[in-house]
Amino acid sequence: MRVIASSIRKGNVIEQDGKLYVVVSAENIHPGKGTPVSQIEMRRISDGVKISERYKTTDQVEKATIEERNYTYLYEDGDGFHFMNPETYDQVQVSKDVVGDAAAYLQESMTVKLSTHDVNVVSLALPQRVTLEVVETEPVTKGQTASSSYKPAVLSNGVRTTVPPHISVGTRIVVMTEDGSYSERAKD
Repeated sequence: MRVIASSIRKGNVIEQDGKLYVVVSAENIHPGKGTPVSQIEMRRISDGVKISERYKTTDQVEKATIEERNYTYLYEDGDGFHFMNPETYDQVQVSKDVVGDAAAYLQESMTVKLSTHDVNVVSLALPQRVTLEVVETEPVTKGQTASSSYKPAVLSNGVRTTVPPHISVGTRIVVMTEDGSYSERAKD
């Protein structure tokens, strides 16, 4: 599908020279003199290389058709990560380089959003928050509950984060998947 360059937004997928690129940032620049241009920064999906392109705002760009669907995470093996479509029960295998850092937060039966182009999975979106258990942290020091300083902790998935002083080993906490930061104590 061809669209004009000025309509490209962050998160769109563009096809150029037979390769797919995900748009990291898109900015339309209108100089006082001369032709307005679209400055587009994008990352090649196949190998992660970042490139920056400048188009006239009226130039045509090939926008790839992406289908987003919810899938349930099943398991990981030597070939990659396996997901199931809950409606059709079809299974999809996703390579480790597409999953990337999100692998640490995947839990059995978790619902994730997979973006596919043709039949190839190009990206994966995790839920915003996950509940994990603290497996290692410093002991609670009496009288330090009002302190605003956080202490280091290791979670059940191996990710390191910082938690408030009142959190102890075995406590289940809610963590933001975007950056691994502490959100709140789990309500369960």
